[in-house]
Amino acid sequence: MKFIISGKNIEITPGLKDTVTRKLGKLERYFTPDTEIIVTLSVEKERQKIEVTIPVKGNIIRSEQVSSDMYVSIDLVEEVIERQLRKYKTKLIARHQDGGNFKQEFFDEEDAPESDEEIRIVRTKRFGIKPMYPEDACIQMELLGHDFFVFCNAETDEVNVVYKRKNGTFGLIEPEFQ
Repeated sequence: MKFIISGKNIEITPGLKDTVTRKLGKLERYFTPDTEIIVTLSVEKERQKIEVTIPVKGNIIRSEQVSSDMYVSIDLVEEVIERQLRKYKTKLIARHQDGGNFKQEFFDEEDAPESDEEIRIVRTKRFGIKPMYPEDACIQMELLGHDFFVFCNAETDEVNVVYKRKNGTFGLIEPEFQ
């Protein structure tokens, strides 16, 4: 695995770098040697944040963890990434997909049975969709009290999603067909 470690408002000390590579290095048994793990450490006031992104065959495994101690954040992100890998493995096996960046050992390894790891869709919702501008979709989302809103963009005639970000601003998701 190739680690790309960067920092924002923090110096990447050898101790931090060693801890990141040691903790996330445990995942090495799952990935091929050319897999990149992008790690960003940052400090904002009292918040010690780590962001880990692992691109794998058209998907992204990502986690962002915050605590008052960077080493605690590193531990938390490692746990979340492992949990995401177990879910992703279940999905790949269920759909008989090619593993891409994963080694065969990842699929051969036995997992402890965890009923909450299985993805189950328990409700399907259908709704009328009319063209609107992203700003109007944000207003509609706020009126409904939701964190996201799916709509047809009046400018592009494509389905888009607006969402409320942690800092109170809004985001827009637009499809990009490949």
